[in-house]
Amino acid sequence: GLWSCDRVFLLPWSKRCEPELHLVVALEGDRGWSGAASMAWTKYQLFLAGLMLITGSINTLSAKWADKLSAPGCNGTDIHSFEHPFLQAVGMFLGEFSCLAAFYLLLCSDRRRPEPTMAPPQSFNPLLFLPPALCDMTGTSLMYVALNMTSASSFQMLRGAVIIFTGLLSVAFLRRKLALSQWLGILVTILGLVVVGLADLLSNNDKKHKLSEVITGDLLIILAQVIVAVQMVLEEKFVYKHDVHPLRAVGTEGFFGFIILSLLLVPMYYIPGGSFSGNPRRVLEDALDAFCQIGHVPLIIVALLGNISSIAFFNFAGISVTKEISATTRMVLDSLRTVVIWAVSLAVGWEAFHGLQILGFIILLVGAALYNGLHRPLLARLPWGRATADAPGTDADREHLMAADGASINGDS
Repeated sequence: GLWSCDRVFLLPWSKRCEPELHLVVALEGDRGWSGAASMAWTKYQLFLAGLMLITGSINTLSAKWADKLSAPGCNGTDIHSFEHPFLQAVGMFLGEFSCLAAFYLLLCSDRRRPEPTMAPPQSFNPLLFLPPALCDMTGTSLMYVALNMTSASSFQMLRGAVIIFTGLLSVAFLRRKLALSQWLGILVTILGLVVVGLADLLSNNDKKHKLSEVITGDLLIILAQVIVAVQMVLEEKFVYKHDVHPLRAVGTEGFFGFIILSLLLVPMYYIPGGSFSGNPRRVLEDALDAFCQIGHVPLIIVALLGNISSIAFFNFAGISVTKEISATTRMVLDSLRTVVIWAVSLAVGWEAFHGLQILGFIILLVGAALYNGLHRPLLARLPWGRATADAPGTDADREHLMAADGASINGDS
């Protein structure tokens, strides 16, 4: 979701090469923290890192930009904001769907090489992706609704709540055992969410939205993370064992999401939306009103195309960064993405500065770092840390709890 490729954290125990994660595992065998930090980056690696940072930032900013634009609707209705979250979600899934085309292009290109590096595609039942796609569709739609109610930076930070629900659901349904540092990371993340939410309450200078709407938006983002966590558990339990290429997985989920949500736009045209609706007819989604607004202000389509295209490129860049550099680098870049979104939002006047947001962001980073084991390389440098690392059974436990890089199949949704 917004995230699809931009949306996600990880199941740190997953055994597959994942496509999209908000914050990922740092311990990567022989490419640990120190190894990743000491390697000199090639121009291609710099390009991938920049592409991930830029497209990931554009993904959220373009969606918020579209929400900020105003235009008259159909039949001469007054000028109103472009608040069409479900139509925007359809566009997001179209961007995910395009990853399927990217996969086959890469596969064809690879097969022309003297020594192909990509494994031949394995057959699998595409319907395996239907339940995760339904979760993706629901979570993404909720987040687009929430983005109309709260700031882009708070939106990005509050998505860190997925760590909490992923950890709890993995214990309940996957019978995983979390390390003490992971439980501590969950508690720290909860504290960070409280601080970010408090910052929203104290810095509500948006005349467009009431305080109650901002609170509702923040709660919807957290609710969406519960659904994203369910998606991750479903993917871990039923999908990962088939070893589907990440781009193919993202594209398949995008296909289901695009088709189903496009069909749902028809009944949404008639279902009352109440306070959750921003269109003149007050229905869940008025796609015709959206197209009329686009016709009056073509700049809206630029914002929508930015959101659609950034999803696809962000997925590709995220996968490539994990493969070519390290999962640690991807975690750092994703954190920088939040900073970029925040800085741009402040620069263009979409929100006001509040010091509590800095504190909340730092606390969320610490929580994610603890959950993902980023403290381990630092502790290993200490004398007692090295002694613990050499203890019998430690490596096996670390491999079980912190295996390579796992996350939702289509992670920035």
